[in-house]
Amino acid sequence: MVLLHRLIIALSLASSVFGFAPTVVPVSQGSALKAAESEVSFGDLDGKDVRVGIIRTRWNDEHVSNLVDGCKKALKECNVKEDNIFETSVPGSYELPLATRFLALSGTVDAIVCAGVLIKGETYHFEYISEAVSSGIMSVQLQTQTPVVYGVLNCLNEDQVKARSSGDNNHGYDWGKTAVEMALLRMEALNIKAGSDEKLAALGFAKATPLETEKKKAPGFF
Repeated sequence: MVLLHRLIIALSLASSVFGFAPTVVPVSQGSALKAAESEVSFGDLDGKDVRVGIIRTRWNDEHVSNLVDGCKKALKECNVKEDNIFETSVPGSYELPLATRFLALSGTVDAIVCAGVLIKGETYHFEYISEAVSSGIMSVQLQTQTPVVYGVLNCLNEDQVKARSSGDNNHGYDWGKTAVEMALLRMEALNIKAGSDEKLAALGFAKATPLETEKKKAPGFF
């Protein structure tokens, strides 16, 4: 036992003297792509009365189109009617927050998915745009009480985009499921009937009441 203790001490001293370091196992490409897979599970979602808006960018059109296709696939699986899916486009991701606010304030949808792709370049443009878009979208949903799904991929290169926008690993699919789940949650939390126009009432505005139109009898000859 004493010899074993001395051996452990000797090995510790040797590692400090000779600079032994732990072996670093390189991460394989398969493991790197594995991290991109979704780990979110969704239960049975019935969105037959849910209205979903999709605002997409035309920048990086091919990849964004793949993401939107994945989103629509999920909406269809959740029984969202095709007539209840509203889609429009904006030039780039920087325009997403304002367009989202316009749609949210219209009261015509129960949830919104913002779809875009940002790929890092040689300048700080990527960082500025990513932060502004993320903050802007969060502000919209907090101010309007309309769920807004952040469907903007922020990637370092195009390979990362492809790994997250194609095949069984299309993140747009999860965004569609999330939109339906959050729309149903909002309806339940705010006691809003599906497909109703009670949006402004949920925001604190009183319902408009018709003015008194009863015609009083005028004195005189008539």
